Amino acid sequence: MSAKDAASEENGTLYLVATPIGNLEDLSPRALRILKEVDLVAAEDTRHSRKLFNHYGISTPLTSYFQHNEVTKGEQLLQTLQEGKDVALISDAGTPAISDPGCLLVQRCHEVGVPVSAIPGPSALIAALAMAGLPTERFAFEGFLPAKTHARCQALRLLRQELRTTVFYEAPHRLAAALQDVLTELGEERQVAVVRELTKVHEELFRGTAAEACEHFSGKVRGEIVLLIGPAEQSTPEESVRDALRRWRKETDLPMREIVKQVAKIYGLSGSEVYRESLALRDEEE
Repeated sequence: MSAKDAASEENGTLYLVATPIGNLEDLSPRALRILKEVDLVAAEDTRHSRKLFNHYGISTPLTSYFQHNEVTKGEQLLQTLQEGKDVALISDAGTPAISDPGCLLVQRCHEVGVPVSAIPGPSALIAALAMAGLPTERFAFEGFLPAKTHARCQALRLLRQELRTTVFYEAPHRLAAALQDVLTELGEERQVAVVRELTKVHEELFRGTAAEACEHFSGKVRGEIVLLIGPAEQSTPEESVRDALRRWRKETDLPMREIVKQVAKIYGLSGSEVYRESLALRDEEE
């Protein structure tokens, strides 16, 4: 047995426990058992998690672990795990470490040989994707869209030729602006879905074009939002690869390396082929 394997046996286990995203009945029996059996539960917001604990009669000690103490508190939790105690990590809702704190702690556990185990369960992005009716064979999760209009438009512009369904989380007070930018950058006929208040009493699923979504969500919106953007319609590019490189460089602030990657995806070419075209473009302009 290696030293790392021996150390692993002496350590506790970090459990990544998925918790309800709205309906408290969605906590699995296994997740409930783990939350009751571990020595400590690290929660994104202990006040929020206390409601879940009170509902199920969980008396395990809680400690806070959130974005602004992620590094320092993570090391404290790692020490607890290395003392042989089991720790469960939960977020406010859904699966921890997915667009929530936890990734750094998981990395540190792997570095020092602390076992990590996932307790699957609710995930807003997977639930929304499954019910939206957009293509699911290939998809990309991009977290939250940028809050600023210019940066948001830049991010959306990259999806003009995207052949996968793209999933975002969005704040309710920014949804109308985000949808308007989708319409501007991707066209009014681009298919979108908006899933609001998943698993809750006022759960809503909207499916339609970007133009229809803008009209539907023109007023005040409340609740947790998942925004899904359908893939672009496949068509044969009308401009040459070199012209596409020139246009992307003019219209975006992206480095040429990223532009090459995006153009290669659109044209179905290898990155090396498009890179050679970028070198030819540079020589041509010099």
